[in-house]
Amino acid sequence: MLQSRTNTCGELRLSDAGKTVTLVGWLENVREVGANFAFLVLRDFYGVTQIVVETEEIMQQIKAINKESTISVTGTVRERESKNPKLPTGDIEVVPQSVQVLGKCRHNQLPFEINKSKDADENVRLKYRYLDLRNPAVKSNIILRCQVVAELRRLMTEKGFLEITTPILTASSPEGARDYLVPARNHPGKFYALPQAPQQFKQLLMTSGFDKYFQIAPCFRDEDARADRTPGEFYQMDMEMAFATQADVLSTLEDVIVPVFKKFGKYERVSQAPFRHIPFNEAMERYGSDKPDLRIDLEITDITAEVQGCGFGPFEGATVKAVAVDDFTQARKWIDKLLADVEVQTGNKACWVKVDENGELTGGVSKFLAERKDALTAKLNLKPGSFVCMAAGKKLAAQKTAGVIRTMLGKRVPGHFDEDQYAMCWIVDFTMYEMGEESGQLEFCHNPFSIPQRGMQALLDAESDAEKLLSINADQYDLVINGYESASGAVRNHDPEIMVKAFQMVGLGEEDVKAKFPAMYNAFTYGAPPHAGAAPGVDRLVMLLTGEESIREVITFPMNKNAQDLMMDAPTTVSQKQLDDVHIAINIKE
Repeated sequence: MLQSRTNTCGELRLSDAGKTVTLVGWLENVREVGANFAFLVLRDFYGVTQIVVETEEIMQQIKAINKESTISVTGTVRERESKNPKLPTGDIEVVPQSVQVLGKCRHNQLPFEINKSKDADENVRLKYRYLDLRNPAVKSNIILRCQVVAELRRLMTEKGFLEITTPILTASSPEGARDYLVPARNHPGKFYALPQAPQQFKQLLMTSGFDKYFQIAPCFRDEDARADRTPGEFYQMDMEMAFATQADVLSTLEDVIVPVFKKFGKYERVSQAPFRHIPFNEAMERYGSDKPDLRIDLEITDITAEVQGCGFGPFEGATVKAVAVDDFTQARKWIDKLLADVEVQTGNKACWVKVDENGELTGGVSKFLAERKDALTAKLNLKPGSFVCMAAGKKLAAQKTAGVIRTMLGKRVPGHFDEDQYAMCWIVDFTMYEMGEESGQLEFCHNPFSIPQRGMQALLDAESDAEKLLSINADQYDLVINGYESASGAVRNHDPEIMVKAFQMVGLGEEDVKAKFPAMYNAFTYGAPPHAGAAPGVDRLVMLLTGEESIREVITFPMNKNAQDLMMDAPTTVSQKQLDDVHIAINIKE
């Protein structure tokens, strides 16, 4: 025990009655019930203890102390007359003989009530994060995070993986997101980049002869925030295995993920290994997403053939997807809200019909589909009381919109969402290439370092044929848990000739590859082993384990949605001398 205290605020029990103890912590609350009588709540990292003031001297001291000051209390433990069964220390109280202020809170008014900080404005919480973290409910997420990381380390080490750290200052690399750049003082006009992931270094470790690598790795990406993604930096459990196949990586991660979720998860039910494998194209067709939430029992059906020529403009020449639910009793206002929410989230309109008690289509676009009733009934297994929501457009847009419809219906219509579980699956067979939405050019779909299925032959067969290139699958895989991408990985492209050919398809020649990935390209020419790996996101895993809806709740000092650290006031301006030292001139356009 520390010299400044004999016990923690979560430790004392009835068996300690009569002992003289010294406790330290934060003055959480004071409740005066008489001239010289008050109840205090003293809180530290471990819990709370009730302190009972019964003398004028101690009462005068307490009145001069603001809440959230740190104090030391020396006194006698006694049994409480009115016990609190909700507290581990609820059978006892401490009667103080002396009180000492260790750290004075100089503010009469706090930004928020500590125990209700989660109800406060998020930006206020982040500005005063050191106060927010005093809330035991907030602190518990960080404690769980520490325990999860320790367990991941233990399990990976037991499997023979070596924890090896890789550089933070490195070279800029085109890996899908914007880099954070660091000017190099001794090399004017040149920059380091913070790593988006340790991707190249871990592959170089495999080439160096290490067999199994992992680390709890910080990653830096200049991208926008989402509820499940924090801007700036995040952590992943990066891992790689030499002479490994996809099956080796997936089974290894299943052996690690399942025990962690069983031990720390909010829900008792966890998918058993081996997890279900769903090809990417199948996931898009059946669920409208490569991150399907399998807790929802609804699926998407293609009704393009059944509705073509029906006279409804948006269906003509379009792909049409539908999601049907039975026993639908919601009102028109509910339906309108659903359609509005779908449009806000996807930018696309949805439409609908219902089946009345006589089996006829009614409402929405029913007048266009009346003659198609039998075909739709057979395709969608409709019955009186069914509701059908539909999306139309280009294939991918229709799939994604129907995926949003599936999720919204599944979670809003009772009986289709089995929430209290962790439903896990692998999405496999990702396409190697896609047409960029912004560029309109062929781009890597997932990871440029993945090997195409069938290797070089797949690239040669599809060369100069965009349609064939878009049909090439890569040895890539994602772990999806409850609708969240929780890990991503691939069998790597370890052959420099295949690597060059893969990049040629997106307009980068051999010299470009050598320039952008010099170490990896050269290393592969010295005999690289086949290797594969993945990287579960630590922040996202902890978010799922706690059941929190925002990833910021499980990060100790997160940025806000605008990538600002309000507590440290970052980003901020720097002095002209600092800019001169790194040869930087600022030219901000109005």
